[in-house]
Amino acid sequence: MTFIHAFLPLGLHLCSVLVIAFWLFRTTQKILLCRNKSTDNIPPGTGGLPLIGESLQFLSANSSAKGLYHFVHIRRLRYGNCFKTNIFGKTHVFVSSVESAKAILSNDFVNFTKRYVKSISELVGDQSILCATQEYHRLIRGRLSNLFTMDSTSSFIKHFDHLIVTTLRSWEHKQTVVVLDDALKVTFQAICKMAISLENPNELEMLQKDVGQVCEAMLAFPLNLPYTRFRAGMKARKRIMEMLKKIIDERRQGCGECHEDFIQSLVSEDEKLGCKLTDSQVQDNILTMIIAGQITTASAMTWMVKYLDENQEIQHTLRAEQQLMLADKNPCGSPLTIEDLNAMPYASKVVRESLRMASVVPWFPRVALKDCEIEGFKIKKGWIVNIDARYIHLDPTVYHDPSEFYPSRFDDESKPYSFLAFGTGGRTCLGMNLAKAMMLVFLNRLVTTYRWKVMDPDSSLEKWVLFARPRTGCPIRVTRV
Repeated sequence: MTFIHAFLPLGLHLCSVLVIAFWLFRTTQKILLCRNKSTDNIPPGTGGLPLIGESLQFLSANSSAKGLYHFVHIRRLRYGNCFKTNIFGKTHVFVSSVESAKAILSNDFVNFTKRYVKSISELVGDQSILCATQEYHRLIRGRLSNLFTMDSTSSFIKHFDHLIVTTLRSWEHKQTVVVLDDALKVTFQAICKMAISLENPNELEMLQKDVGQVCEAMLAFPLNLPYTRFRAGMKARKRIMEMLKKIIDERRQGCGECHEDFIQSLVSEDEKLGCKLTDSQVQDNILTMIIAGQITTASAMTWMVKYLDENQEIQHTLRAEQQLMLADKNPCGSPLTIEDLNAMPYASKVVRESLRMASVVPWFPRVALKDCEIEGFKIKKGWIVNIDARYIHLDPTVYHDPSEFYPSRFDDESKPYSFLAFGTGGRTCLGMNLAKAMMLVFLNRLVTTYRWKVMDPDSSLEKWVLFARPRTGCPIRVTRV
């Protein structure tokens, strides 16, 4: 009893502290909520706790099987289609209508510019096109767009087709195939060959591991402390930068073999633009292209396999189209070409519908360059406005029966700003056509080679990823067609 009595005051003190802390938290929430209802007519929502806002809730959603979008979903239910929050010390507003998307994306560089959360911008680098302001964006986009020529795309399709055929051949003798694992591997091989002519298996494996760590840290709290995911991501970035710097030095000095790849084009001076990119500009944008080319495409390919398994009639229609196209190829068995991909109207709609349903990139962030008004609410200069692509893609006022996988909905032209898988306007994804080509090649070879059954239909999401993908990786069993 003496022991218990000795600790009783301590317990009472702890209870008092917890009660006071809870009271302060609730009071702060009420004050912030009242502010939101003031005559300023700013979007509803809460700023959360002082300094950190709702960052902990954001991180909690990202560490759950529901994914980071759950954070947005529950606040929309609470506050409506336009709401305000605070993440990592910055005010974020989420908007979710086609009209808002048009108002923002058609005014890029005028009223808005691109802005990602601090963790993403530090990991991809401040010279990345993802973080570029108006003048620099014009420069770097001009240099990067020169890389996606018809010739380079044709060469890429041929190489990617070879990789896909080789990968699918290995599936025949496997009891179970995890689609995401192989999709990540094959897209990484293809992008690294195109970007930096890297084909050594050991070097590819090490680089893929580092790129994976960078991606896993993109939504971590941006404190560079030991044993944190953000620190691990920054260390991985440093290793990638060192590897790219070595390649850049060799290319600038004219050492080794001659390569026709992205990095070679970027280190060469562009006579038309009269400019030469710095090493850091080349490094940051090569890393950005590798991440964008691998992670998002592999995730979309994985969802596509899952959706087609759940919709056998659509899979049957798709297979018939693809078999007919291959039968008309001359010579039979030759690699796929751009012309072949253009002769796949139904497959193109399957790709489009998969991108709509999956919404791998859930929203597009912009920062307000001046005070403005969106959806009847005042947006202050410096606030980050996020265009909620996922909500627009699943909005029943935009798409009939949006939860149904129905490729033929794209028989008719979709309403402008209603399909945002690659963004739109002046910042449309540069690799859009390349990503579509990769998905079409994969679709063609998959449905004409195998039938498959998804072994675990679980749709919960992998934790700590920016781009949504199934937690299980979509395990399947295949049988020959």
